[in-house]
Amino acid sequence: MAVQQFSASAHLQDGVQVKVQARNFTLTIDEPKELGGTDLGMNPVEALLGSLGACQAIVARVYAQKFNVELNDFRVEVEGDIDLDGFFGLSDVRPGYSEIRYRFVIDSPSSRENIDGLIAHLQAHCPVGDSLAAPVKLVLSDVVVNSQAA
Repeated sequence: MAVQQFSASAHLQDGVQVKVQARNFTLTIDEPKELGGTDLGMNPVEALLGSLGACQAIVARVYAQKFNVELNDFRVEVEGDIDLDGFFGLSDVRPGYSEIRYRFVIDSPSSRENIDGLIAHLQAHCPVGDSLAAPVKLVLSDVVVNSQAA
């Protein structure tokens, strides 16, 4: 299969609320009130955790049959640690996650051996997990400034 390109647009609204558009879908991203937001949506780092869990769940569903695993239920619980001093510029710690932990909760009558095979495959083939685990080249391709100054 050829390289597939995905895209999204994030448009700042009032305060720190952001409308994210991808294909025909819109997601509201915001911050909790204690971080200056209006709490109308999850914040970006929560969305990142959710994206990891969702990707892992999708990979599990797509490949379960290949590994002879019947999934009655599959849930991913994800949590991570961020030192907000990095975000606020109060120290030299990195502004992003220092560690992300996840746990799979699986309801399945399938053998543990088959489930372990599925989990190993999932961990090796989840695009979001791979993007987080390996350095990704971030490229600022342009800055467009529209000015109405006289």
